[in-house]
Amino acid sequence: MIDKVAAPPVRVVPYDEGWPRLAAAELAALTGALGDLVLHAAHIGSTSIPQMPAKPVLDLQLSVWDLEEAAAAFDGPLTQLGYVRLPYERDHLPAGQDSDPDLWVKRFWRRRNHPGGDVNLHVRVVGSPNERLALLFRDYLRAHPLAVAAYGRFKQTLATHVSDLELYTDVKDPVVDLVGAVAAQWADAGDWQPHGSP
Repeated sequence: MIDKVAAPPVRVVPYDEGWPRLAAAELAALTGALGDLVLHAAHIGSTSIPQMPAKPVLDLQLSVWDLEEAAAAFDGPLTQLGYVRLPYERDHLPAGQDSDPDLWVKRFWRRRNHPGGDVNLHVRVVGSPNERLALLFRDYLRAHPLAVAAYGRFKQTLATHVSDLELYTDVKDPVVDLVGAVAAQWADAGDWQPHGSP
């Protein structure tokens, strides 16, 4: 079942040291409930980056071979865990990317007002560019504290001027693209691998 839900206003808060623990607990619950279709499970997004201000919503990523198979199998268990599937089935294609937009597909669930916390759950195809970018973005920022300070300040300033979540995301996307471009060079220069860290 897919529901469309109105977006709440934007709220960016200081980094919470408890976010990694909450994410680990939720990933354990998800992998336990969803079984062998989950190939990789990761805490991504700003809440996964130490000292990064963020919306108080965990972003989690599950990597699968087949989105249709996963969505059909996951809908029931995820509903039992308090998740609702939303009709967002494609990620933003970064500026300058010449890859096929069909490679940037995903399935997306969210959970709100739950004792275990608010969660955005992204299910992506293992090896796809959007699965890789989510992990690269996290790992690059974890390795570059000065970039965390700059990007965090940008998000806090933006949130004070933009109250609509869709507009906030639209304005933020080009900055994410810039970080992604630098991160790709960093990855190419080193030995970074998509599933090298939790």
